[in-house]
Amino acid sequence: MVDGNCPSVLVLGAHPDDAEIFAGGLIIRHCRAGARVRIVSVTDGSSGHYRIPPEQLKQIRRQEAAAAGARIGAEYVTWDFRDGYLEPNLDVRAAIIREIRSFQPDLVLTHRPNDYHPDHRAVGCAVQDASYMVTVPHVCSETPALKRDPIVAYMCDLFSRPTPMRPDVVLDVAAEFPQLIEMAACHASQVFDWLPYHDGLLAEVPESAEARLTWLGNWLQQLYQARFEHFAEACQGFEWTEDSHPKIEVYEISEYAAKLSAQERSRLFPSAPTNL
Repeated sequence: MVDGNCPSVLVLGAHPDDAEIFAGGLIIRHCRAGARVRIVSVTDGSSGHYRIPPEQLKQIRRQEAAAAGARIGAEYVTWDFRDGYLEPNLDVRAAIIREIRSFQPDLVLTHRPNDYHPDHRAVGCAVQDASYMVTVPHVCSETPALKRDPIVAYMCDLFSRPTPMRPDVVLDVAAEFPQLIEMAACHASQVFDWLPYHDGLLAEVPESAEARLTWLGNWLQQLYQARFEHFAEACQGFEWTEDSHPKIEVYEISEYAAKLSAQERSRLFPSAPTNL
């Protein structure tokens, strides 16, 4: 059930599964609190495999995304822009403007404009370019303009050129990690097939469903460990036990949209719940 006092959160990722990998903990935390959450994959995901044909893969990934969203109570939408061919052009910008206006989010999560994947960069640039335009009535006039921008936050990456990520918000998401594994596992074509193949780990993926979840948890933990090491200085305020495995998510607030006040920070980036 959606809580009217909770924020509305819109995630604009380039591919199905980007939201889970880059911001899954925060997304799950908002869903648990009763927030209205919509996850959008801007591309159709049709290029993310070495064996399954694109037209077939597109349908598989749409079904996987819907299942992942249903697991946590979020709407998961997959658009039709072609995976691997995305550009920050006027069509993409207009689609994002219309989406932000119609959903009216308090918080938008997306990629930074500098990232390893051209599709990620294209989404980040398109959101950056749309941030002001969502308030301009004569742009995409078929969808009523917003009175104010939402907060836009960039999801975590570890790249340093041309500009390293600024850790404006750091969250401990250990409480959400078990459910994050289950959510990510819905993207079976990716986490148990394509990504291990791409990284040379396909032979390591076990056959049984239970063993696969354990393997996926270990794989995700390595990502979190890399983030923790990269942003160690920003994590100094947290308390870790010697045998704990820190699980952090890092966000940079976009300077192209609304400013983040102290009050909005606690509402949009809430601390870990204590009743789990």
